[in-house]
Amino acid sequence: MSSHRPFGLPASAASAVLLLAVAGCSSPDAKASVPVPRPPAAEAAFCRALAKELPGAVAGLERTGTEPESELTAAWGDAAIVLRCGVPRPEKMSDPQSLGIVADGVRWLLEQREGDGPRFTTTYRKAYVEVTLDERYAHDIGPLTDLAAPVRRAVPCALEPECG
Repeated sequence: MSSHRPFGLPASAASAVLLLAVAGCSSPDAKASVPVPRPPAAEAAFCRALAKELPGAVAGLERTGTEPESELTAAWGDAAIVLRCGVPRPEKMSDPQSLGIVADGVRWLLEQREGDGPRFTTTYRKAYVEVTLDERYAHDIGPLTDLAAPVRRAVPCALEPECG
C-alpha cells in the first residue's frame, strides 16, 4: 500500500456540501457497468470484508447488481451510487488544495466531476474506497453517511490519529 500524504481538509468543505434530500428512481434488477479494480491481495481482503458489511439500501435506494459481478464493486439505484473498493490512490490526494470532508467519522477526498455528480475516495485507510454519485447527489453526502459504518468496520486506518 502506498503511503498517505496529508492534504487539506478545511472545515468549510463540509459546510460547502449541503445536505439535500434527493429522491431517485431505480429498477431493482438493473445492473450497472462498473470497472473492477485490481488491488494487491492485502487490500482485496479488506474489500471482501467490506462487501459483507455493505447495506441493502443507501440513501433510500436499493442495492442493484454490477456487471461484471465482483466483491470489489457495488451499486444502488440505477447506478446513482457506485462503490469500488481497492482503487488506486487518486493523484488529487497529493494536492494540498484538495477538498475533503468527514462523514460520520470517515474522511473522504472530494473530487467534482464535470457534468456529473461528485466522486469521493476514502483517505487514511488501508484500502481506498471510491464512491461516485450521479448529479442527483451533487449536494448530498447522505450516501457517505450510510456507507461510513461499513467502511470503519471493514477497512482499518492506515494512520491511526487521522481516523478518529
